[in-house]
Amino acid sequence: MSLLRPALAPSPSVMRTTGWSDYALLDSGDGRKLERYGPYKVVRPEPQCFWSPRLPAQVWDAADAVFDPSDEEDAGRWRFKDKPDEAWAMGWGDVRFQARFTAFRHLAFFPEQAANWTWLSERITAAPTPPRVLNLFGYTGVASLACAAAGAAVTHVDASKKAIGWARENAELSGLSDRPIRWICEDARRYVQREVRRGSQYEGIILDPPKYGRGPTGEVWRLFEDLPELSALCAQLLSDQASFLILNAYAARVSGAALAGLLSDRLAGRGGTIEWGELALSEQAGEREIGLSFFARWAS
Repeated sequence: MSLLRPALAPSPSVMRTTGWSDYALLDSGDGRKLERYGPYKVVRPEPQCFWSPRLPAQVWDAADAVFDPSDEEDAGRWRFKDKPDEAWAMGWGDVRFQARFTAFRHLAFFPEQAANWTWLSERITAAPTPPRVLNLFGYTGVASLACAAAGAAVTHVDASKKAIGWARENAELSGLSDRPIRWICEDARRYVQREVRRGSQYEGIILDPPKYGRGPTGEVWRLFEDLPELSALCAQLLSDQASFLILNAYAARVSGAALAGLLSDRLAGRGGTIEWGELALSEQAGEREIGLSFFARWAS
């Protein structure tokens, strides 16, 4: 007798973020992208933009901030036209959060993840009872807050004390501080191991690991070496009523198909379906898009 497994989607899909009132991908090309984050226009490197920009050079030159990369991955420095705010409020749906110019080229959230936020919100709103959701590598908490705003009880885990602090600020800004959100500053793998021993259960899990990272007490995370174990542990935390597990990865050598194969293996014994593909940002004009990460998501 063959073991029950989730059904794998036969072909990849693209989860597109088309921008919203506080964010837009204005143009791209020549290895860069021009974006709007609230009041600021920002230029950041994007090597896969092989094509030519469509907006005039003077539009790009008028950007408020430009990130100049160094030889180290994701490292570099910002150049500003004028002194910007240290942080400024942005919104997505019912969630408010602070954008910031970080030392690693991003602005304290990842706009392409808005496609995931929409999917998560819809799954949680449709749940018959408020689900328990575990968000691992939760960073500044936008996904956690989207889930909480939709009615979930959320456990948010991140190894960075600074990121947890920013996430708490975002909860306050969103008016969600009174929602059932647990903020855990700990190594994700260590936390999940302990939750398995405790017999804890969740109806949904968000797994968004970096390619490489360090825990608060020096634990080392390497995506290709450690994701198989962590995903197996996460599968043990899913309750009988679980409705989703979403896995996202930015590493260049991974693929949506590989992530889907991993989930299919780890979720053996369950039904449901696994969709897979990539997350993409669509330009404001709607004709071009940039694929930025890969995903696989299981839904019961």
